[in-house]
Amino acid sequence: MIFALLIKEFLALIKDKKSRFVLIVPPLFQVFVFGYGATFDLNSVPIAVYNEDPGIASRNLLKRFSASPAFDLVLTLTDQTQIRPALDEKRVLAVVRIGPHFSRNLSTGRQAKTQILIDGRDSNTALIALNYMQSILADFNLDWARQHRTPLPPARLEVRAWFNPNLQSPWFIVSGIIGLLTLVVTMIVTALSIAREREQGTFDQLLVTPLTPFQILVGKALPGLIIGVAEASLIIAVAVYWFKLPMNGSLAALYLGVILFVFAVIGVGLMISSLAVTQQQGLLGAFLFIVPAVILSGFATPIANMPPSVQTLTLINPLRYFLIIVRGILFEGLPIDMLWSQYWPLAVIGLVTLSFAAWLFRHRLY
Repeated sequence: MIFALLIKEFLALIKDKKSRFVLIVPPLFQVFVFGYGATFDLNSVPIAVYNEDPGIASRNLLKRFSASPAFDLVLTLTDQTQIRPALDEKRVLAVVRIGPHFSRNLSTGRQAKTQILIDGRDSNTALIALNYMQSILADFNLDWARQHRTPLPPARLEVRAWFNPNLQSPWFIVSGIIGLLTLVVTMIVTALSIAREREQGTFDQLLVTPLTPFQILVGKALPGLIIGVAEASLIIAVAVYWFKLPMNGSLAALYLGVILFVFAVIGVGLMISSLAVTQQQGLLGAFLFIVPAVILSGFATPIANMPPSVQTLTLINPLRYFLIIVRGILFEGLPIDMLWSQYWPLAVIGLVTLSFAAWLFRHRLY
């Protein structure tokens, strides 16, 4: 009997088109997203060089950085004042600074200092890049000591991390959790709203009310907006007061980003809910969006390390923009006028998805 029931269940799954779709398409999609989007390898990380030493030793060391596939030398600085803008504007991840007496100190057997100034806003990427740099310096030390028969280490690396001085990973993770949990809660609330009405049989009752489809859609969106903003506020409070994340920017800039982000997520959630007939389908649709959105947001792995086609795909992901806003305000203290490039894509995503959700709602309503 159990075997017969087992055969029956497998036949039911195979014959149902929706079940076949759920079993095949979403897993394959997730595999490709994880395979191409989730990578901890560093390739062509942009770095800058500020070399104050004209000697051959400094040139040999810099050749090792430029020859490494992990780094891409994009800037050669000529003045100390150029370091801050290069890191602040994210043109480079790190600056390699070699002092004026580097080659002379090595030649005379004294210890030579090399400084790495690294962007600590993404502590995970910064630590990986720092490990690569330390490996390059270690190889340089071995070769120099072998050729000149000097004790190790002839060159010493000094590290200074900006925006996250101690490279604390909780700063990076908790700031990302603000966006991740807000996304999950808001998406679940909105993705189930209309599907719940259909499944419970109360959807038809909306037809006899004096409310227009637009008014009904607004009534479905407002609870998600209130819950999403409240959820984000709670997580921000925990991040700042419990995990001691800095709040270097203004609350006005932060909450403008929160509202636009929740607005965009609501549009996606209502679009999914308008297509779903049951709550189970609504949950599946929400899951199908949430997982790729997290992977392609830069939450765990840098977007710059992803293939160009995947980087283009991230442009329609609202979580990508919100993480930049949150980390920029918390760690850098960026004002509103420097975040417009992140605000307006969220507004566009929200308008497009809500308009499509309204069209779907009217289409399914009538």
